[in-house]
Amino acid sequence: MPKRFILLVILIFCLFLMAFRWGFFAHKKINRLAVFTLPAEMAVFYKKNLQYLTEAAVNPDRRRYAVANEAPRHYIDLDDYGDSALYKLPRYWSQAVALWGEEELNARGILPWHIHRVYLQLKEAFLLKDPDRILRLSADLGHYVADAHVPLHTTRNYDGQLTGQSGIHGLWESRLPELFFEEYELYVGPATYLPNVQLAAWDFIKASNQAVDSVLWLERELATSQNESKFSFESKGKQTVKVYSESYAASYNNLLNGMVERLFRLSIKRTGDIWYTAWVDAGQPDLKKLIDYKPSAEELEKRKQELLLWREQTVKSRSHESTEN
Repeated sequence: MPKRFILLVILIFCLFLMAFRWGFFAHKKINRLAVFTLPAEMAVFYKKNLQYLTEAAVNPDRRRYAVANEAPRHYIDLDDYGDSALYKLPRYWSQAVALWGEEELNARGILPWHIHRVYLQLKEAFLLKDPDRILRLSADLGHYVADAHVPLHTTRNYDGQLTGQSGIHGLWESRLPELFFEEYELYVGPATYLPNVQLAAWDFIKASNQAVDSVLWLERELATSQNESKFSFESKGKQTVKVYSESYAASYNNLLNGMVERLFRLSIKRTGDIWYTAWVDAGQPDLKKLIDYKPSAEELEKRKQELLLWREQTVKSRSHESTEN
């Protein structure tokens, strides 16, 4: 059997699995919708590459199974730093490293600092007028910004495993958006300039972390009072998977009183804001000159290999990440 055919079969299989993998839905929607917050001068290029920006929204999740230092970029366990961590932790990476050391920071997650790092890389890509890097970094940045709006990405009790609520990560981040997305009001207004991206990233984290107690407490109260079945089984392609039942998810969504929708909307808006800010800070280069960009054969091969690496999962992930996010 020709090697090229075998690789094609593997790639199709990977794409099939990803289509039904929990957590990818929201990331793709957020990146896609963020494009429509951009001014016309940017939108002309971003809309031309809308499909890539949508599909590549999950690339950071693929990489964390193959790249050793990827996982800490998706979260920060604030409670590992003791009381008032939100107010004590240095906002800038160099100051944080001086205080804690890079190894210790990576062990507890570096999400807000990494958002700023990718923003700087995107700004540089705009300065260089490098279309491939602009698209790749924009897709990555949208993913990290969205992660910063998930309360459970800011605590060591990231999947409720410390409070007997294992599975809540996927319930909040994946199941609820998938079930209730059609009810969301998704107009978020145009992208606006952020004077300080690093401080803005910490504002995202602060707002998310303040919701952690509600996310956990409300589900725990529901679990002890709900008479209906908590779980059900659904078909996903050729697979039958165990999921939170629609009735249980609806009850939890009602108790959250629109929290998931609000943070979903903020993820869209703030992704657009940072894309726009990077472009402005780079001097507003003319993206119309990049409109004819097409990925090279080398870039297409690189994208394919990234998919194949994702399936190998050589890097151990947190417990919920083998099936969620």
